[in-house]
Amino acid sequence: AVEEIRELASILKEVASDKTELRATFEELSKSESDCSSAKRGGDLGWFGRRKMQPAFEKASFALKVGELSDVVETSSGVHIILRMG
Repeated sequence: AVEEIRELASILKEVASDKTELRATFEELSKSESDCSSAKRGGDLGWFGRRKMQPAFEKASFALKVGELSDVVETSSGVHIILRMG
């Protein structure tokens, strides 16, 4: 699973300089590749505050600037790529 998500991260990094393309690609890959319930919303988890997510996910999320993409984040529920939208 980690290697697969690293391949997806590579695709996202290729388009990262174009924020519109990055978001569209992130949404498309989320819908086709994610097993999270957020997949049907293009990976959108909505707004969440601190202490609402697993510690590693929270730390990575709040370290990002708006429009920034995380590296691969591993938690007990799986592996993730985070795109901070707001």
